[in-house]
Amino acid sequence: MLLAVDIGNTNIVVGVFADASLTAHFRIQTVYDRMADEYHVTLAGLFRESGIDATVCESVVVSSVVPVLTEAVAEALHRLTGRVALVLSPTAALNVTIAIGNPRELGSDLIANAVAAYDRFRDACIVVDFGTALTFTAVSAAGAILGAAIAPGLRTAVHSLAAGTAQLPEIDLNEPESAIGTDTPSALRAGIVLGYQGLVNEVIRQMKQQIGVPTRVIATGGLSGAMAARLAEIDAVDPWLTLEGLRIVAELNRG
Repeated sequence: MLLAVDIGNTNIVVGVFADASLTAHFRIQTVYDRMADEYHVTLAGLFRESGIDATVCESVVVSSVVPVLTEAVAEALHRLTGRVALVLSPTAALNVTIAIGNPRELGSDLIANAVAAYDRFRDACIVVDFGTALTFTAVSAAGAILGAAIAPGLRTAVHSLAAGTAQLPEIDLNEPESAIGTDTPSALRAGIVLGYQGLVNEVIRQMKQQIGVPTRVIATGGLSGAMAARLAEIDAVDPWLTLEGLRIVAELNRG
């Protein structure tokens, strides 16, 4: 078995793989000041409730965009499994190359996404990740990560508006009935949901134009299912793409 952990700004996502199959997954809140002991207790409880013996995991791989938590979570995982975690970085063995000036500026979650997408398509592709940040990762037909585009995530935009204004409420992200809102919630929904549809389509259009060859697009992240249904440019949806990329990285670095 293999344990893959994606440490994000909002959530920490944990996946357990048997061979290439994701057999269990957990999601816990990212708490920046939590210690290794606390993460160990939380993770041990989740494994216990799921009936999974964490010590049978033969390898552990971690992606982290929260540097202050990387060591604490890795230590918790070591206590849980007895294994030293492979922390994904540009120096790991990959099935892609990183064709940007400073590879260390590329988030490890974006690397994992690119690894999984290229493994699936073996051709030019774009990964759209609907997370805390909305990210786009472009990969060439030869398997080179060409770069990325980053915007605030949909929920981040909603929270920012609600926190920074006196009269604008939190809203759901359901499809608006009209582009012309007739009250505050419907006006916000029209602006954000329709606006982000336009944003995603335009970034994909320009990325495809610059890649210059037919390019597949895959969506991942918490809102990928809801948003992809509204976007003709999306060819596939895989909410667990990042974990799959981590699994592949672990296999490439085995031994």
